[in-house]
Amino acid sequence: MTPQDFLELFLQQTITFFAILDPIGVSAIMLSLLHTNITTKQTKQVAKKVTLTIVFAFFVIFFAGNFLLVLFGININAVKIIGGIVLLLMSIKMIQGTAASKRNTDGDNHDDLAIVPIAIPILFGPGIFSTIIILAESNQTFVDNATTISAFLFNALFVYIIFRNSVHIKKVLSLTGQNIITKLMGLIVGAIAVQFIIGGITQLVKIYS
Repeated sequence: MTPQDFLELFLQQTITFFAILDPIGVSAIMLSLLHTNITTKQTKQVAKKVTLTIVFAFFVIFFAGNFLLVLFGININAVKIIGGIVLLLMSIKMIQGTAASKRNTDGDNHDDLAIVPIAIPILFGPGIFSTIIILAESNQTFVDNATTISAFLFNALFVYIIFRNSVHIKKVLSLTGQNIITKLMGLIVGAIAVQFIIGGITQLVKIYS
């Protein structure tokens, strides 16, 4: 793999992860879940815990995903199809502006909310789960794996930066700006979903025809 190929693959996967994670949109949901009087220090703690949680979840799925497929006798192309359907449904909700329900929570249980539901399943949900398994199974070399890992870690860093500054970002973008970004990410996720579905169906037809 040439440096140019590596860069192209890295950018492609980085954009894919970013579109599915939608950290800017989720940051607005995070603020609605946490106490309205949360301090800047507490926001940074939540951002750190959320980031560590999704990184841990990524490595578990990335390295154990293939084992799970073999254990349950699941064809990767079937995962592509169902993953594509999940992403397609997610993209529709993102475009419609109903990606996740919002609720206000009183109290100081920020750490609990950081793991569930902010990190899992709002940020790290079925869509990203399926995508990681598909990418990990599609990788052929060590460089491919390194590219996928680098792309996700880059997004994890971006998630941390956005979440720790979510209060300031909300003031700059406003709710309308965040909604626009979420809808644009929804279109990208929808396009990725269609590619997954078509690719999976095509390969299954070849196998069973």
